Amino acid sequence: MKKTDDSLTSIIELGTDDEHASVVNSKRMVKRKFYDKLFYRLCQSTIILALIILVVLIAHILISGLSWLSIDFFTNFTSRFAEQAGIKAAIAGSMWVLFLTASFAIPLGVSAAIFLEEYAPKSKWVEWVQINIGNLAGMPSIVYGLVGLTVFVRYLNFERSLLAGSLTLALLVLPIIIISSQEAIKAVPLSLREAAYALGARKWQVVFLQVLPAALPGILTGVILSVSRAIGETAPLIVIGALSFVAFTPGSIWDEFTVLPIQIYNWASKPQVEFHQLAAAAIIVLLVLLFAMNFLAIYLRQKYQRYKL
Repeated sequence: MKKTDDSLTSIIELGTDDEHASVVNSKRMVKRKFYDKLFYRLCQSTIILALIILVVLIAHILISGLSWLSIDFFTNFTSRFAEQAGIKAAIAGSMWVLFLTASFAIPLGVSAAIFLEEYAPKSKWVEWVQINIGNLAGMPSIVYGLVGLTVFVRYLNFERSLLAGSLTLALLVLPIIIISSQEAIKAVPLSLREAAYALGARKWQVVFLQVLPAALPGILTGVILSVSRAIGETAPLIVIGALSFVAFTPGSIWDEFTVLPIQIYNWASKPQVEFHQLAAAAIIVLLVLLFAMNFLAIYLRQKYQRYKL
């Protein structure tokens, strides 16, 4: 009888422990769900707040600047009088800088990505280069402005020319193009390379006829987003001495220039309300240009995506 009583006691204690553990687990689950819900609400509130601020800022810019948008605003040079001021020189300078920056940065960036991913041997040196490229991608833009001032403006005597500004911005976006192109090349399936090799293709044929076409959507997206960042930069160009008052359009890469962000900064720094409204109108133009470039990146990615990676 004693053994039976001990067995019953053990069973009762075991059942009690199981119930206690179940209660504890239930409380933990409730606590986890509460914190999960709290974190979700916090993230949702942050996003909503950010969107509200963005909408308010855009609405303020539209209200202030829409009335100044006209044909004369695009065909006039900047002026001391707000009624006669325009963005002709800034638009021309931005287009020049956009073209030259892309011409310098895209071939170098894509070529470097191809070499690092397809040809460079795995070594400490290559790893060190990759680390430094990542560090350069996160470096403040004004540092590139100081490099451009030292190397291109003073050492190479390019002065305050379009060439100096474009080379400076090319340095700024080059690490981003390399990283985005590398990620696009990495995303190409290994089976695609193996199939090409199995058919007797050489290394360069695999890379340029199979890998690059498959990686093209990602490369194009990274390139366009990088160049769109360059066109919105102000600090590097101010450091190298880009002008804020330009009454002519550049005719060659050796001419002085201005761009939309610098023109906006110049107008926004003036005390007159009319110039603030001109700055808002120029911001609208710059936003439209940036949105168009981002839309082009998305369109090209969808159009040329041959493989579902």
